[in-house]
Amino acid sequence: MGGSYGGYMVGAALAFAPEVFDAGIDIFGVMNWVRTLESIPPWWASFRESLYDEMGNPATDKARLQAISPLFHADQIKRPLLVVQGKNDPRVLKVESDEIVAAVKNNGVPVEYLVFDDEGHGFQKQKNQIAAQEAYLKFLDAHLRGR
Repeated sequence: MGGSYGGYMVGAALAFAPEVFDAGIDIFGVMNWVRTLESIPPWWASFRESLYDEMGNPATDKARLQAISPLFHADQIKRPLLVVQGKNDPRVLKVESDEIVAAVKNNGVPVEYLVFDDEGHGFQKQKNQIAAQEAYLKFLDAHLRGR
């Protein structure tokens, strides 16, 4: 379970080590590094170069970024996945969650998707925080209890 970069790690774990974990919870995680780095919002411009240094420049490192992006390896995901996303997230665009959910569904793997229409990158409203926590517990109970 993880959010943002931690959500990416969940996707990467399920895609690149499909037998290691029994389930995963991705909370607004990066699933496509090419798109994420290409869509850096204007107020993140000061961080662009450091992100490019750390992750790669999508203009010159596209193949590497695709190689490390869970979306391009979603056919390997075999474990249940819960994806939680804020509709208004400017950092990890909702389309990334939409795409990973569709790809995992194509595998015939149980996938649940919870979108908060009134949230962005992180959940500020207490009612949404509670709803997310309840969804995590319900998902884990359904997919891990008795294992």
